This record gives sequence, C-alpha cells and structure tokens, in this order.
Amino acid sequence: MSQEITLAQLRRWLLAFTDRIIQQELYLTELDAAIGDADHGTNMRRGMDKVRQRITDENAPCPDVSTLFRTVAMTLISSVGGAAGPLYGAFFLRAARGTNNGAKSITLLQLAQMFRHGLEGVQQRGKAQLDEKTMIDTIYPAVEALEQAAQAGKSVADALALAREAAEAGMKHTIVLQASKGRASYLGPRSIGHQDPGATSAYYLFETAAETLGQEQA
Repeated sequence: MSQEITLAQLRRWLLAFTDRIIQQELYLTELDAAIGDADHGTNMRRGMDKVRQRITDENAPCPDVSTLFRTVAMTLISSVGGAAGPLYGAFFLRAARGTNNGAKSITLLQLAQMFRHGLEGVQQRGKAQLDEKTMIDTIYPAVEALEQAAQAGKSVADALALAREAAEAGMKHTIVLQASKGRASYLGPRSIGHQDPGATSAYYLFETAAETLGQEQA
C-alpha cells in the first residue's frame, strides 16, 4: 500500500477546499457576524476564488509541491483582507518549506511535517496559543493526530480521518471558550457560546484533505 501523496492529489485537495469555502461562505459570515466583523466568509471566498484561478492556470503551472503551496500562500496573502489572509498565507508558506524543491509527491510523514511547519507559521504570525478561540484550536489537535498516526504507520486515509476527527473536536471546543484574541476578545464573556469562524474554515482544510488525499490516484 503506497503512502505517497501526489502533486495531483494535493491540487485536487486545494480545489475541494475552495469549493467548500464557497459552499459555506454564508455560514462563515454568520459565525463571524456574532463575534467579529462579519467578513470571514466573504474574504475567504474571494481568496479561494483567486487560488482556483491561479492553480488551474495552464499558462503558469505549479510543477512541484513546494511551488504549489507557495503559490497558494502568496495568492491568499495578496487577496484576502483582515487577519485571515496573512494567517492562511503563513500556514501554506511555512508548509512549503517542509518539502524539497522539485518534489512531485510526498509521504504521509512529510505531509505531517509540512502541516507542523504550517501550524508554527500561524502561531508565529498570530501569537495565538490553544484555548484562545482561534483557528489554532482546530489546527493544533489535527496536526498532533496526523503526526501520531503517521508515526504509527497508519494509511493516508486512516491518518487523515483521525486528523479530521481531531479538527472537528477542536472546532467545536471553541464554542465554550472565551476569546482572548482578535475582535471577538472585545466581547469578553459574551464570546462564549459561539463557534469561532476561523476555527471553522480551518476545519474545512482537514475535512477536504480527508476526503481527497486518502483516495487512490486517479
């Protein structure tokens, strides 16, 4: 059983993430309206539309994994307003450093390492830690689960299913947390009871990864 994840699969994952953001734009906006600026859905949709245009541009192909991730990062940084663009950009930019230049496939262990680098990039950029009601509450447990599964020799499909499960639990955990970062922190205790929009869009990263990267190469 191959543990290789190909460039085509990674591209398919990013397109699936784009579709999910577009499908959930109004929901993300609704979540953000309760505790933020009500623009997370709109901003993310605008950014992912640009990502779709960029990674499907036949005149400027992404020939390897590192280039694909760096392209996504720079597109999001340049097109998404608010905090989301720089944070997602930091995730993909740092993740790109976790693979060799020219690589057209990666192992599950490499994917886990790339996601760990991405998590560190988001933490460095946003200065956030666990339980502060941010996207870190989704990404951190998902990366931990992915690393443990990869080190235990799980298949790509099983490892990503465990990462998605951990991401979902982390996302839902934000409901009971009081925000201490960003605009939601201005609400103090009134931020409790609301699911964080950034944690929700971050969950879609792992949900779509589980749906696409675990499949056999077409």
